[in-house]
Amino acid sequence: MLENFQNHINNTFPFLRKRKLLIAISGGLDSVVLTHLCKQVNFEISLAHCNFNLRGTESDSDEAFVLDLANNLDLEVFIESFETETYAQNNKLSIQMAARELRYNWFQDLAQQLDFDYILTAHHADDNLETFLINLTRGTGLDGLKGIPEINKNIVRPLLKFTREDIEVYAKKNSIKWREDSSNASTKYLRNKLRHDVIPVLKAINPDVLLNFNNTLDNLKDTADIVEESVQAVLKRAIIDMDDTMVSYKISEFIKVNNPKAYVYQIFKPYGFTQWDDIVDLLKAQSGKQVFSKTHKLLKDRETLILSKIEDNDNNSQDLIPLEVNSNTATINTPLGVLTFQTVENPSKTDQSTICIDKEKLKFPLTIRHWQEGDYFYPFGMKGKKKLSKYFKDEKLSLLAKKKVLLLCNQKEIVWVINYRADDRFKITDQTKSVLKIKLL
Repeated sequence: MLENFQNHINNTFPFLRKRKLLIAISGGLDSVVLTHLCKQVNFEISLAHCNFNLRGTESDSDEAFVLDLANNLDLEVFIESFETETYAQNNKLSIQMAARELRYNWFQDLAQQLDFDYILTAHHADDNLETFLINLTRGTGLDGLKGIPEINKNIVRPLLKFTREDIEVYAKKNSIKWREDSSNASTKYLRNKLRHDVIPVLKAINPDVLLNFNNTLDNLKDTADIVEESVQAVLKRAIIDMDDTMVSYKISEFIKVNNPKAYVYQIFKPYGFTQWDDIVDLLKAQSGKQVFSKTHKLLKDRETLILSKIEDNDNNSQDLIPLEVNSNTATINTPLGVLTFQTVENPSKTDQSTICIDKEKLKFPLTIRHWQEGDYFYPFGMKGKKKLSKYFKDEKLSLLAKKKVLLLCNQKEIVWVINYRADDRFKITDQTKSVLKIKLL
C-alpha cells in the first residue's frame, strides 16, 4: 500500500510535498495509518485530536493514545477538549453534527493561526460509499451523488481511493496499533447501519462493489462537468446585471430551456433555496412576488428575477448627520457610499451624485432614512410636489432598487433623494449666502 500511496500522491497531490500539513487524528485505524504513511513519505506533518467527551474514560484513553503516538513518531500534536452535548443543545444540533462543526471549526482555526497549508483527513472508499448511500436515501441532486471530494479548499483526503480492507491489511502487516471506537459497533446512527447491515450484503453480492462504485463516481463527475458547462451557458445569457448586492436574471432565458426547474435548481441551490416549484412558478408570477431562503431572496420584477441577500433594514431608522451649523466639513458612511459635506463659497457643477444647496435653509441635525409610502418631494427644476412612488415609477426603478433608496432629510422635508434628485426648495438663489456641497463617493 505504501508504494500505491506514494504513486497516488505523485499523480494526484504533488502539491502536498514541502507544505505544512495538519492531520486530523482520532486514534482509529484510518487516521493512524494515514499518519504512518505521511511519515513514511517524509511529509511535514502535525497532529490534531479532538476529545469530544462523549464516551467517558474511553475518550480520555483515545487522547492518551494519540499523545503516545505523536511522541513515538516525534510529531507535534494539538489536543482540544469539547463539551459536545452542551454545544449540541445550545445550537439545536444532533451530536454528530455538533461534533463535525466543532472539529472542523477548530481545524480551520489551527490552520489559520499556525499557517498550516492543508488539513488531511483519513476518509476512504468505504466512507465514500456510505456517504453516497446516505445522500441517496435522503434524496439529493447530482452533487450529492458525486461522493466526498478529494480536495475541498484546504481539506485534502488522500486515502479516498483505498478501501478499509487495504488500510487494515497495511496496519497489520506493519504491526501498527490503533484504537477501536465502541460507538462504531452501534447501529443507532444511519451510517453505522449502512456499514454493518447494508454494505456487507452489497460486497457479498459483488466483491468488486467498491471498484465499480469508484468507476460510477468518475462517470457522475464527468456528467456533472457537462451539466456545469450547460448551466454556465444559460447563466451567460441570463445575467443582465450584477454588483456586490444583487444579481439580475432575464426570465425569458429560463423559460426557453427544456427543463427550467433543473436549471434553477443548479443555479440557486448554493444560496440555500429548496422551494424549486415555487421558484419555477415565480418565473410566470406577477411582479413583486418573492421566494426566500434563510440568507437570500428571489424577487420577480417585471421580466427579471433579482437575487439579493436578506438584510435587516429598518425602513423607519434614521441616522443623524454629524454636521453642525458652524461646521465646514463632515462625512458619514451610508449603505450607498460615503457622503461628504463641505461649505463652499461658490456652487460647483452638480450631477446625480453631487448637489449644492442653500445651507441657511437647513435646520440641523439632518437625518438619513429609507423612503416610506406617502413620501413626497419637490423635484429640482420642477414646480409642485411629486410622490416618491410616482417618481420611482417614472424613473423605472426596480423593486429592489427602490428598497435601497436613501433620503437626506431636513426634519420632515426631503432635501435629496440621494444619488437621484435634489429637492427644489433648497436650491441656491441670488439671495444665498452659504453654499453646502454634498457629494456621494
